[in-house]
Formats: sequence, structure tokens, C-alpha cells
Amino acid sequence: MLEELNVKNFALIDDITVSFSEGFNVLSGETGAGKSILVGALGILLGKKADTSLIRSGCHEAVISGIINISNHRDIPLWMAKHSISDEDGSLIIRRTIKKSGRGSIYIQSIPVLRTDLAELTSMLIDMHSQHEHQSLFVVENHRKLLDRFGGLEKEALDFNELFLKLSSMRKELNNLLESEDDHLQKLAKLKSEINEIEEAKMEPGEEESLERDIKILARQEEIFGSLDGFKSLLSESRGGVLSKLRDAGSLLDNITDIDDSLSPLHKRFENTFLELEDLVETLRSYQQGFEIDPSELKIKEDRLALISDLEKKFGQTIEDILKHVDKNRASLALLEDGEFDIDELKKNIGLTGERVKSAAISLSEKRAVSALELQKCIEENLHELGMKNARFIVDLDRKKGSSGNSLYSPWGFDSIEFLLSANSGEPEKPLRSVASGGEISRVMLALKTVLADSDDVSSLVFDEIDSGIGGEVALAVGAHMRDLARYKQVLSITHLASIAVFADNHIIVKKNIVDERTVTSVYNIDEEERTREIARMLSGDRDGSASISHAEEMLRTYGSV
Repeated sequence: MLEELNVKNFALIDDITVSFSEGFNVLSGETGAGKSILVGALGILLGKKADTSLIRSGCHEAVISGIINISNHRDIPLWMAKHSISDEDGSLIIRRTIKKSGRGSIYIQSIPVLRTDLAELTSMLIDMHSQHEHQSLFVVENHRKLLDRFGGLEKEALDFNELFLKLSSMRKELNNLLESEDDHLQKLAKLKSEINEIEEAKMEPGEEESLERDIKILARQEEIFGSLDGFKSLLSESRGGVLSKLRDAGSLLDNITDIDDSLSPLHKRFENTFLELEDLVETLRSYQQGFEIDPSELKIKEDRLALISDLEKKFGQTIEDILKHVDKNRASLALLEDGEFDIDELKKNIGLTGERVKSAAISLSEKRAVSALELQKCIEENLHELGMKNARFIVDLDRKKGSSGNSLYSPWGFDSIEFLLSANSGEPEKPLRSVASGGEISRVMLALKTVLADSDDVSSLVFDEIDSGIGGEVALAVGAHMRDLARYKQVLSITHLASIAVFADNHIIVKKNIVDERTVTSVYNIDEEERTREIARMLSGDRDGSASISHAEEMLRTYGSV
């Protein structure tokens, strides 16, 4: 339910906030006061494309925000969870900014979203019936959903859908088995070949890096051996070697320490350094003794690395990938070797399931046919009361046929369902979206929404131009319908007719004034006294005349809440 709408710097609006209530909300005002501007702002809040020319003159941006109550809505929590959005005490705050630069922003709560996301969300909450905008009932797929809801067939339709998908899965499995039977041996041979090729390589994780290190060493082993010899000769204890000279230096340091024992720590450090060098030389000597120059070893390791590289090109980018691939192949091989290819049994089950699908489709179609007639009758009665005396409403229920004449099943049965309308006597029934008159469209939507009030999750309905081309008793009938519909939904209607406005639970006036030599649109909720005067104005254009006031009071006593 739309609780509040705030509009800033939009067309003739400076800054207005209007509160909406449950039940039937009416917006009225003189022609040109700005009612269409308010509806346009609401449309933008619901995801309509924004035109920067609508930003108020002298301003850089327009801001439209609203508070929508989403309590007890079935689909909204799933949508919000998908988009990581949380509600606040059962309410959503939507804020949309339009900038002169064309770079606007949209937020739901504090989360930025795309315009398509906004439109998707609000389409589940609010229907705006203004010409052909926001009319979810024009989507043919929704006709099937609405008929099933009206007839209480949603559970049966879902059960059929589950059975249909099961049959589709079984047929897909059969096709896979038939394909598997044809190339079973070929797949077995391929899997075994790949497994053997990988297993024979006996690769280990990290082996590739180890081989690359060994190849680098082997390729320069003579250089390494020569450098080791040079290093040892420089550090050896033979004459001229570093260790020999350091040993002599140590003796001299011993003499100094004997004279000045304060240098004992320095002497200790020298000894540790000497011992470290001795250990280093011994380690390198052991390394050199184990270092054998073998030209054939380099070729072996290069061949091994080439083998791994070749396997990586075939089965994965790393040894780890190859090992995962072989594990997957082993599992596939086990399934192929152990799997039962009982195609005859599967065909039998498909046949039995197919019969269940056919039986369920026939049952669902028969019940839909009964519900369709009842829905037609209810909607036609409403349309007649709404001034469309010769209107015919048809729920076109046709079974889909293949080229051979057999019924074609879809996930929801074999019925093709579409709502058709003939608005006037002698005209053929046409799809709803082909209806040209805005007033007719609005009354069709009103009739549908009245009948389907308990079957539709959309919580708020906005009717613009609902009174186009009507008056008198028909207008009263339209008002009564909207009042009845408002028992289940929040209804917002822009109207010029007092015959409709008197049924409202909440009456809102839109006015245009001159403030500081600028035209400004204002919107405010009115009390009972002001409402009587507004009804009088709508009746005769005279809000203060005694006759107009008396007529307005009589209408409000008869039809309204006064």
C-alpha cells in the first residue's frame, strides 16, 4: 500500500507531501491544477522513464520519494532477498532523483538499484491504469494465472506443472540413454585411454616446479662445479686461504684479550664467525662431493617436463587440474560400467506418466472451462453496471493443437487462455490491449479488479481518467465499484465527478496558486467541511452556493462517510 508520496522541484511542484490511507483515495481539483503532474511523478517513482524537462525551472534536480507498506505480500520478500534489501517495519522507502545532467539515481531503502529493478518491484505492488501504462492484465500469461486464482485451481495447476516437468525430465533421460547406448563402447574406450595415459605418467602435485628447478641446475652444472672450486680455494686453510689467515688473526686476538679482557665478547664473536665459516665450507664440500655431472640426467628431466606439458594441453592447466580430470573420468567410467540401460522400463514409465499428464490436463481444462464461464458472467455484469451495456467479455479457452491434430501440452496444461472484449454492439471480440478508449480500458480494469480482488497480490490500484465519457447513474456505479474494491485493495482515483468522489475514504485536493509571481501546485488532505465545498464545486462549479452545498451534503449522506 502506498502510504506517502513526496515530490520536490517537479514541473509546477516546489515541495509537497501527500498521505494516502487504506481504502478509497480520491484526488480532485480544477482542470490544469496539476493532478496529471502528480500522477506523472508517481509513475516515475514506479519506474517510468524520466524526462529532465520536468525538473522545475531554476532547479538542478527533482526528487520523488515514497513509502510503501509491503506487509503480508507473498512475493516481495523473495525479491528483496535476491537483491539484498531489508524492509523497515514492513515498509519500503523508494527515492528517485532526476538531474539536469541526465544522470539520476534510484534507491530502495539505502540500496542503489537499476530502473528495471524498480519497475519489476513496483509492478508487484501497484497497478497504474492510465491509458496503456502499468497494466499487468494486458500480459496474456497473467490471464491463465488469474483464471486459475479465480477458480481456485492454483494448487492443481502447480501439481500439473510438477508432473509435466517430471515427464520432460524422463524423456530427456531416455534420449540420453539412447545416445549412450549408441556410443557406449566409444565413451568407455575414450575414458579408459585418458585414465591410462594420466596414470602411466604418475604425476605428483608440485612435480613440475621441482623439474624446472632441476633442469636449471643441470643445464649449468659445469659452471656450478667451477664456482665451487673457486670458492673453496679462496676460503681454504691452505696457504693464502681465508680460513688460514683468519686462524692467524684469531691468535693475535687471543693475545690482545689476554692483556685486556674487556675484549672477550669481541673475541667470542670472532670465534663464532670463524666456526660458521668452517661449517659453511664443510657443507659446500659435501655438496660438491655429491654433485655428479651426468649429461643424460638433463635429457631425462627435460623429457619428463615435456610429457607433463603435453598432458596439461590435453586435460588441464596444472598437474592438480589433470588429477581432478582423471578422478572425474574414473567416476564417469564407474557410472558407465555399472549403469543399467533398462530403456524398456523407462519407456514404460514414460508411458504411464504421460497418461497421468493427459488425465490431469483434461481435468484442469474442464475445471477452467467452468471457471471461465463464471468469470465471464461476473465481469460482464460489472461492465454493464459500469455503463458498458452492450459489452461482451470472453475468456477464450482454446486447446493447443499440433499439425496432426493432437493436443499440445505446455508446462501449465494444453489450454491457451486470453481475455477478449467487445466494448460495443456489433464489434468483434478483441484482445484487451487492442481496446482503444482510455475510459473503456479503465472500466474493464475496474471490473476485472473488482471480480478478482481476492486473487491478485497487487495491493494498490491507481485509476486515471476512470470517469472518461461517463456520468449520472454510471458514474455512481463506478464510484460504488471502487468503494467495494477498496475493501480489499488500496484504490487511488483521479476524478472530475462528484458522483465518484463522494464514495472516497480519503479526499485529496490538488490546487494551483501564484506564490511570489510563480505558479505552484499544492496538494493536501481535506476535512469534512472542506470536502463538502469541494463536492459542491465538482457538482456545479460553485463551492459556496447554498444549492450546491445542500446537494453535496445530500450526496455525502447517501453515498459517503459524512
